Amino acid sequence: MSEQQFTDFWQDVLISVHENIRDLRQKQAFADPEEQNYIAGRLFSYEEMLEIFRMSAREAGLKPKEIGL
Repeated sequence: MSEQQFTDFWQDVLISVHENIRDLRQKQAFADPEEQNYIAGRLFSYEEMLEIFRMSAREAGLKPKEIGL
């Protein structure tokens, strides 16, 4: 895998995660009470995944904001 391929892959992953979070937050505003817990659980999972990415970036000496985190 080339460096460009990895960069493209990483950007795609981050864009997808951020889009999913945004979509879930929009759905949460209009969700039925039964759906609220499901959506909240998914949001928690995505946000935890982003936090893992941030921690790993800091441990690698990267600045999370500079790489889209």
